Amino acid sequence: MPAAQLLAPSAGDWFCRLGPLADVLADLDPTDLLLAVPVPTGGLPSSGGTAEALELVGLDAGRVQAAYEPTAEAGSTTRLPLVPGERAARHVLLVGVGEGTDEELRAAGAAVGRAGRGRAHVVSVVADGSPASAQGAFVEGAALGGYSSPRWLAEHSKPPESPAGGVTLVGSFAQHVVASALSRARATMLARNLAVVPSNIKNPAWLASQARALAGRAGLDVMVWSERELRREGFGGLLAVGSGSATPPRLVQLDYTPEGATPATAKVVLVGKGITFDTGGLDVKPAEGMLAMKTDMSGAAIVLAVLAACRELSVGVRVTGLLALAENAFGGGSYRPSDVVTHYGGRTVEIGNTDAEGRIVMADALAYADARLGPDVLVDIATLTGAARVALGRSMAPLYANDDALASALLRAAEATGEPLWRFPLVEDYRPALDSSVADVNHIAGSAVGAGSITAALFLREFVGGRRWAHLDIAGVGRSDVDRGLLTKGGTGFGARLLLSWLEEMA
Repeated sequence: MPAAQLLAPSAGDWFCRLGPLADVLADLDPTDLLLAVPVPTGGLPSSGGTAEALELVGLDAGRVQAAYEPTAEAGSTTRLPLVPGERAARHVLLVGVGEGTDEELRAAGAAVGRAGRGRAHVVSVVADGSPASAQGAFVEGAALGGYSSPRWLAEHSKPPESPAGGVTLVGSFAQHVVASALSRARATMLARNLAVVPSNIKNPAWLASQARALAGRAGLDVMVWSERELRREGFGGLLAVGSGSATPPRLVQLDYTPEGATPATAKVVLVGKGITFDTGGLDVKPAEGMLAMKTDMSGAAIVLAVLAACRELSVGVRVTGLLALAENAFGGGSYRPSDVVTHYGGRTVEIGNTDAEGRIVMADALAYADARLGPDVLVDIATLTGAARVALGRSMAPLYANDDALASALLRAAEATGEPLWRFPLVEDYRPALDSSVADVNHIAGSAVGAGSITAALFLREFVGGRRWAHLDIAGVGRSDVDRGLLTKGGTGFGARLLLSWLEEMA
């Protein structure tokens, strides 16, 4: 797949029209047109906009309800094919919207997006008259539902279905709400695209190259540290993790500055884990444990996607993204359990398990951010621990923070975007488990305290210098084994919409 397609995921062309619906349909070719109509709690109403929409294509709402019994469950669908050439649409999609909450409309949007894959046009009256947040949720859902993961196929193989060529929202829709929702959805798609790139293509240098390309498009400043520069400046964690690989590590810095920014404008630093493939190192994973490890750079992909969207969304704060990129392989130069690694700034760490490599590369980036970038807020995101997946499954991600106001703001953004977080405590009683007899700190808990996600967060806290900081452990939610709803199999891009929403609210 060409890199240009990877870096510019399509969501089709979107339009907002006040109506009337009859005029919208008259302007479009009905041959491959899908009309999406909502089914609220209580079933299809016999009057109003939904009934009128059905009447335009020759259907009576009461009879349709009696014959097909469409359910109002959010995201459920009933498809009604129409006789070719006789109506203003070729297909009608009845989609459940429940009570019309944001989350229900996001699910309904995903169903519409999926149904529209490969079609020329979708016309929707779903979410007309809903609050702005609910309309944005519907658009996010529809865009993500229409997305298909990239594939690397032979020249004459059948490509995956593309999103609908055009989507027209009919009714009272705010154009800026739709545009912002599409920007957040495309950021998620970009993160997903990068996550599923095979690791024989995607190494630290390749990912740094993609970051340069995106920086040029998005008006970002970019700086990349080579292996030699990492060594000269003392990024011992990145060098240790990358030491067993034939492809050396990289650190990428991306800087976004809004128009009119001054030194007093708040500055946020986002740090993303970018392990382009994780074998576990000398503490090698079992074979089945490696199958999803091309997505272990999802944190870095999300940070990159967020930075690339900041200007489009007119984010009002200064944002720096740090991508800590390495491949955790094994070879004659691999770092070992019991090694002592010196991180950026001089703090030493005793290695306890080479398969806990994410926190090692993140520690370098966090220490650098604290020492050199002067952030008001520091947030990291990583597919970090299996313990997070055990604790919360694939439904939500642990959130850690040393500041209550920061945690509350992130939780609000999580609720608004349907990317749920659950705040976990930084349990001080567990901190002694990270004590080392030979270094400043051990990088995994040295005693059987359990709480693997909590102790990983406590380790990262050692490198933030007391700054306002939050950590998102997306190991459970960062990957999907299914292609359903908003999700496609592979990396989920979880956190991109959440972080963008949070940044938008900071201005």
